[in-house]
Amino acid sequence: QDKEKLKIFKLSDPPSAEMVKDMIKYARNVIEEFRRAKHYKYILCSCIMKGHLFIGFLDFFIPPSELLEICELSLDKMGAVFEDSNVYMLHMMYQAMGVCLYVQDWEGALRYGQKIIRPYSKHYPPYSLNVASMWLKLGRLYMALNNRTAGVKALKRAIAIMEVAHGKDHPYISEIKKELEDH
Repeated sequence: QDKEKLKIFKLSDPPSAEMVKDMIKYARNVIEEFRRAKHYKYILCSCIMKGHLFIGFLDFFIPPSELLEICELSLDKMGAVFEDSNVYMLHMMYQAMGVCLYVQDWEGALRYGQKIIRPYSKHYPPYSLNVASMWLKLGRLYMALNNRTAGVKALKRAIAIMEVAHGKDHPYISEIKKELEDH
């Protein structure tokens, strides 16, 4: 299963071991860069004014559009070597989906979620809450985009996993079932 997680493209001329190693290094760096950018709210600054040292924090905010651009550029670059099922690709797609959700770009979030769900279902155990969470997000996105059929199907898949993981009487499951009834 680990080979599946680090899958590279099957090209007529496969990438060299060095190219794969460099891309893994790039992926790790860009993931860390994204993590810092996403959480970097304040930066420490110091300046000397009229002979006095002032130290303080500047409010520093990276707009979601720039965060999404980091994701998309890195996905393009990594996509030249890695398949969409590669864990580094999945991580950046998940981050891009999160940014799309934050800016209420439901179609964008849905596109990323649809790419993520199949590999998640392979990489995680059968009753993983990570997979259930992704089905839940997809279900809610489908519902928000007026695709009730796909939404109901996705929410039922989330419920099936959650019933095993949490038990049939868990409040989360009741909430989702109520959501289904209300739509």
